[in-house]
Formats: sequence, structure tokens, C-alpha cells
Amino acid sequence: MVIFISLQHEAGSVAFDDAPKKMSDIQMRIETKTSSLKNIQNEIAKSKLDAVEARKLEQEIPWANTGAEYIMESTGVFTDKDKVVAHLKNYTTKFEVSYTTMQVINDRFGIVEGLMTTVQSITATQKTINRPSSKDWRGGKAASFNIIPSSTRAAKAVGKVLPALNGKLTGMAFHVPTVDVSVVDLTVRLEKEASYDEIKAAIKHGMDALVIREESEGKLKGILGYTEDDIVSTDFVGDNRSNIFDAKAGIALNKNFVELVAWYNNEWGYSSRVVDLVVHMSSIN
Repeated sequence: MVIFISLQHEAGSVAFDDAPKKMSDIQMRIETKTSSLKNIQNEIAKSKLDAVEARKLEQEIPWANTGAEYIMESTGVFTDKDKVVAHLKNYTTKFEVSYTTMQVINDRFGIVEGLMTTVQSITATQKTINRPSSKDWRGGKAASFNIIPSSTRAAKAVGKVLPALNGKLTGMAFHVPTVDVSVVDLTVRLEKEASYDEIKAAIKHGMDALVIREESEGKLKGILGYTEDDIVSTDFVGDNRSNIFDAKAGIALNKNFVELVAWYNNEWGYSSRVVDLVVHMSSIN
């Protein structure tokens, strides 16, 4: 485990996270309200973490001394091969793509084109008070006071992880003053006609070999969710699924033009997929 801060700081962050998480889902079982920092440090020491390093430069990390079999670059800073090469001089990587709402719809009905809008909770790069932003002027506005339009890397990443949709989708984001959980609005034109009920059925139950039943034995179980409840963002705090389709929130203009809504927990869900990837890599090796 490599962090950019001290072990004491990391322990405090785990113990007193502002966005509650299901701590029982992770290896270190820590009572967030009662444990002292010393107890938490002991829990980390007793866990299966062989080493904890605090390094600012990736080339300083002594991977050769750790016996690491898998290296997960999850800082969000080194996002392509050229940037992670200092990490991976003597390692190889394999990526597993998770099916999401977008994949299901394209597999079953085909997506001609579409627009994606994410309503994003506050991120680490936003400003607590008005100050200059290297990205743009809007990005310099205080996160807790504003709804801020922004570009999003998510739309650009679609074509990389789902090549069939490359060039068919673009999108933007609105950063809103909430602490956790985000939602995506996907508006698409379909190749094959489908009623909204048929789309819901495809997501909930699956229609062919590529879209496996989510409810029981399918590959989507635990990754893609489905709800018809009257829920709001805080209902998904601590949810480790990547995408939860909100059947009541979407709408169809006609059988070829639909608006679909899905929730996601951008920290907890992502971290869960990182763990899934390591488990998958270990199982096939």
C-alpha cells in the first residue's frame, strides 16, 4: 500500500471519514466512532498489508523489495501508460471492463448516438473558497456554494473501455455541493425500437448471452443494480455497485429516444472494482 501522506494521517482519514462507509466490507474492521488513532494504527499493522509506504514520486517506491505481484495505480494522476512507466518497468497489467447500464443498452438495442451528463458530488480538486483554478474560471468557485458546469473525463473514457461506442457519445458534468454519491443522465437514440418497459426489463433481467441476469447468477451481480424505489443520493452512501439504474427517474420520448438515469458512489464503488480486479487477476493466474 502506497500513500502520499503519513500512516498516522491515513489512519485518521479511515477512522473519521466524513462520508460514512460500510466498514465491515473491508479487511480492517474499525469502529469509526470509538477507536483511537493508536488502535487504528494497530489494526492496520495487524491487517494483511505487508508494507505501507509514503512516497511522493512513483520512482521512489521500492517495489522490488515488497514482493508485490500486482500493482494498482489508483491515484487518478497517472492515467496512461507513459505516465505509469516509472511504476511498471518490470511489471505487466491486465484490465477487466465492467458492464454498466450503457453496455447493456448497446448490447441489446444498439446506441446510435447520445449525450451523458453527470451530476457529480464535490471532488478533491475543487476549491473550498473562491480562488484561481488552473483548469478554468468556473473551477475556481467555492464548491459548497455553487452548481458548477464542467467537462468530464468520463465521456472521453467511454470509447476506450467500450470501443463499440467510440465517437458516439460525449458529455459534461455539473459539480454540486453534496459530499458523496453522483448520478448520470444518459440520453440516447437507439438503433432498435424499444418501449421504456422493455429497456427496464433488459437491464433488470437480461435478454441475451452478453446481458446476463443481474438478479441471481449473472456476471453483473454486485456491479450493476436496479431499483424502482423512491430513492435519493444519500440512500447510496456506502453502496459498492458501480451503477444502479433508477427505473422511476428515466423517461422515453418515443421508442428510439430515451433518457436513462443511474446512480453511482464514485469513491466506494470505484474502490470495490479495484479489489475485484485484483481478485480476478489472482484467480486467473
